[in-house]
Amino acid sequence: MHPSLVKNARNAIPLHAVRARDAKTWRQRVPFLKAAGFAAKEGELRLIPGRGGFAAAVLGLGKSEDALAFAAFSEQLPDGIYRQGEVPDFCGGAQAALAWILGLYTFDRYRAPKKRNLKLVLPDGVDGAEVSRLASGVYLARDLINTPPNDMGPAELADAAGQLARAQGAKFTSVSGAALTRDYPLVAAVGQGSARAPQLVQLLWGKPSAPKVTLVGKGVCFDTGGYNLKPTSGMATMKKDMGGAAVVLGLAQMIMDAKLNLRLRVLIPAVENSVSGSAYRPSDVFKSRKGLTVEIGNTDAEGRLVLADALAAADEEAPELLIDCATLTGAARMATGMELPPFFTDDEKLAADLSRHATQASDPVWRLPLWRGYEPAITGAVADLTNSPSYNLAGAITAALFLNRFVEKAGSWLHLDIPGWVDRPKPGRRVGGEANAARALYGLLKERYGR
Repeated sequence: MHPSLVKNARNAIPLHAVRARDAKTWRQRVPFLKAAGFAAKEGELRLIPGRGGFAAAVLGLGKSEDALAFAAFSEQLPDGIYRQGEVPDFCGGAQAALAWILGLYTFDRYRAPKKRNLKLVLPDGVDGAEVSRLASGVYLARDLINTPPNDMGPAELADAAGQLARAQGAKFTSVSGAALTRDYPLVAAVGQGSARAPQLVQLLWGKPSAPKVTLVGKGVCFDTGGYNLKPTSGMATMKKDMGGAAVVLGLAQMIMDAKLNLRLRVLIPAVENSVSGSAYRPSDVFKSRKGLTVEIGNTDAEGRLVLADALAAADEEAPELLIDCATLTGAARMATGMELPPFFTDDEKLAADLSRHATQASDPVWRLPLWRGYEPAITGAVADLTNSPSYNLAGAITAALFLNRFVEKAGSWLHLDIPGWVDRPKPGRRVGGEANAARALYGLLKERYGR
């Protein structure tokens, strides 16, 4: 269980959360809140005085129903031992415990950490191990994304996957060099311009006889855009371009720690997209692992290339469920912003189940269509496919259609186009790396493959 959670404690200070509509009632109950002008505005925090300190803390929720609002307590309160007081159901119980831990997250690899000693009494009926499992997976993904590219290249990403494999008893392998060029030619092509050699990383875990679930994560550790060089503003957060790999590793940790009844396979094409004399060029043509030829129309559309080979490899064994996560397109961000990642699938039940779990976990996603009418846009002029569609709209959809061409045998396929990043801080979600959809996907998989 996470060290900030305790099962019981004497004299724990109660933490109350109040909706704006209930502010008047609380002002009448607690004279201090009336004197302080407490209006229960979103994020408004008041410490009620008590003997030798304060007797309780009250957080305003405003009109929102943010399930992670409780994180504001762990982000702002002084050291001490606390307990959940009167809190609306939408942000209480397990959500409160999870929010408490997420509010304590900091990325302090490069500076002295601030020593904090906050404890929360585990709310009644809450599974502390499960809450901690979710938080640990989110922490892992955030740490990987937040690590700067000089310390998170393809080799370091592979090392992180290897460490996870050893910790959970999974089998770890990596393909590089001539074998990568032969078996994963698109991965090799994208990475050939960097001095940091590309790799295809694989984890295997679980009984071979169990249902096969495969996760594929885009592992572009830094994306300059190649010869189609990004502007300064576009390159500023490109350390997050391996966010898909980070999310699937965080999710894999949750799955393995929970010992779900499935045979898990994780595939991560780990590359750096750089500019050099050996970098791939616009108008180059490469043959993919699947045999389809791909014309390079834009070297900044590299994510779909590395995913194509990994998806083809995953599809060859016809898994029951194949999921890929990628920080893939700016078009997805234009369509749904940074807080609502789109997903694509032809499986209606899978779509409904994921949406339901996303709502339950307050880990939002939104379905976009795999509109086949745009298929002609991904046909190449001199090859089977192009990575730069001829149609300059619906970029998230045409990217998904490109990936879909490499999936035929899987029982169901799900593609998530995630930002991997928080740009507007909220309780429990600081600016920086984020494990978009990891908790929603875990809920889905736990429901289907829980013991």
